[in-house]
Amino acid sequence: MLMSMTTIAIQSQDFRFDEVTYTPEASTFKLFAPNDAKRVTVRLYRDGLGGKAYKTIKMSRVGDSQWQATVKGDLMGKYYTFDVGKGECPGVFAKAVGVNGKRGAVINMAETNPTGWEKDQRPVMKSPVDLVVYEMHHRDFSIAREDAQYKGKFLALTEPWAINHLKSLGVNAIHILPSYDYGSVDETRLSDNKYNWGYDPVNYNVPEGGYSTDPYEPAVRIREFKQMVQALHKAGIRVILDVVYNHTYDIDHSNFQRTYPDYYYRLSEDSGNSGKTYSNGSGCGNETASEKPMMRQFMIESVKYWIKEYHIDGFRFDLMGCHDIETMNAIRQAVDEIDPSIFIYGEGWSAGACALPNEQLGMKANIPQMPRIAAFSDEIRDALRGPFDDDSKCGWLGTGIRIFKSSDLAGFAESLKFGIVGAISHPQVDMSKVNYSKQPWALEPTQMMSYVSCHDDMCLVDRLKASIPNLSEAELIRLDLLAQTAVFTSQGVPFMLSGEELLRTKLGVHNSFESPDSINHLDWGNKTKYPQVFDYYKNLIALRQHHPAFRLGSADLVRKHLEFLESPEKIVAFRLKHYAGRDDWRNIIVILNAGKADTEVTIPEGNYTIVCCDGVINENGLGTLKGTKAIVDAQSALIIHD
Repeated sequence: MLMSMTTIAIQSQDFRFDEVTYTPEASTFKLFAPNDAKRVTVRLYRDGLGGKAYKTIKMSRVGDSQWQATVKGDLMGKYYTFDVGKGECPGVFAKAVGVNGKRGAVINMAETNPTGWEKDQRPVMKSPVDLVVYEMHHRDFSIAREDAQYKGKFLALTEPWAINHLKSLGVNAIHILPSYDYGSVDETRLSDNKYNWGYDPVNYNVPEGGYSTDPYEPAVRIREFKQMVQALHKAGIRVILDVVYNHTYDIDHSNFQRTYPDYYYRLSEDSGNSGKTYSNGSGCGNETASEKPMMRQFMIESVKYWIKEYHIDGFRFDLMGCHDIETMNAIRQAVDEIDPSIFIYGEGWSAGACALPNEQLGMKANIPQMPRIAAFSDEIRDALRGPFDDDSKCGWLGTGIRIFKSSDLAGFAESLKFGIVGAISHPQVDMSKVNYSKQPWALEPTQMMSYVSCHDDMCLVDRLKASIPNLSEAELIRLDLLAQTAVFTSQGVPFMLSGEELLRTKLGVHNSFESPDSINHLDWGNKTKYPQVFDYYKNLIALRQHHPAFRLGSADLVRKHLEFLESPEKIVAFRLKHYAGRDDWRNIIVILNAGKADTEVTIPEGNYTIVCCDGVINENGLGTLKGTKAIVDAQSALIIHD
């Protein structure tokens, strides 16, 4: 009965979520709730937390699953909740909330705009392949920075030290971990310093109060988030938001469940007379039903809202494999109508079996059905560092130290090559040897995120230590730089975890989602302790940005200009030929050596300039090389051009 009622309701052209329309004379409240709800009310409060409602208003049904109430008087600064008999909540689309997000707030959004907000402009980006994405968590980045005024806050990213570091490194997009209002941190007890990544959504369309200077004042978190975006835009840096529409913090207390029970979630096939069982493709106890019209519309409207109100430049979809393909394409279409340069990518997998078949979901294998949406490549990641499900096993980076069968070495190399071309079809990539995927899944290289580590799993340094026993510090640094050279010379969209440029460690913690600052913080002292690491990252990023051959952006151009060279085991070598991408350099050769010995590689005859050798990069040249033989230093990259 619920489903048939819902189907009828969704056909209405005037369907909307909870909405508050304010005037000084009166405010109108609207809500999407079941037709058969016995009593739907709005409660008004003077404070964001605590105290009793000073007024309760019964809502009237004004259409299929639509409820409305008008309250006379000036409600500016007041708080509200909706109640359909399942518990009070601020609705699913609250735009301002009190502390801990329990109640919605009536505020003037225009007054949250920082000075000059109307002139804020999105940094220009011609193609996603021009991006260099830097993934960060607000606390990680600034909490241990001695000169930070706003440690762990949105405003830290407006401070000169932060902007200067990002600009000096050369990144042009930051991917910030969930920054909406989430549930696991008590905003009334921030002195407890409880840590969480934020993958436990409560209010999807309001910034998290714990990252503001005053979570009790609804406008503050909004204004400070905008100040952060504005400062980054002025520095030429785009802002990408990590969105987690695939599940909620829980079911019973979620705004979805409290306004329209069971509509927004998928039930398992075994649900029946014995009771309801919720599908758990997210691994977090529930999964949302993106295929249902109003959940789909919610996702579309939420993305559009972040773009229009907060000037967000891109979205990373957590567990995109939980969402249906049609919804992801509808989001892409809606975003294109605003600005086609806004980038969308996600995890092309789920954390468990979903209630929908994989063929209908935003899985990596289905990326060809989702044009201009990208997914992370676990092929290149695990080829480099080792399998995600066993930290003790290494990948190609460890082949110079640990003993592998020839078939394993071939699999590492072929998987790395697949990542280098951007997960597209390439005549020199043998898909039968590639890990995880036996056929190309990207139509264009702009659909592949190239990376070796992110917030999930161990960071690169820790993974190298865990999988390669007795690794010296010198070897650790060499392999770290080698891994990132593979990432940043690949044809996909490069992505790195914040702090990797500082030789970041989390002391071996695999999943640090609620570990303390002592585990998650960036050690800024490492910038001075290991200057060669930061300089290499900086120069590697600059090399990519200065040379279009590394970011052709077209599958046809990659197949035309990128060729792999025959090379010994433990080495992957390729050439970008014939002024690829109209590059100033005629031919560029990249040789990656994971072996523990300096190795000779045969190359096309020429007079070459060396720009990367033995852990140093200099575009102006480190020396010259003539002939058909190149010696590549152990555990490092050689890049030359003619």
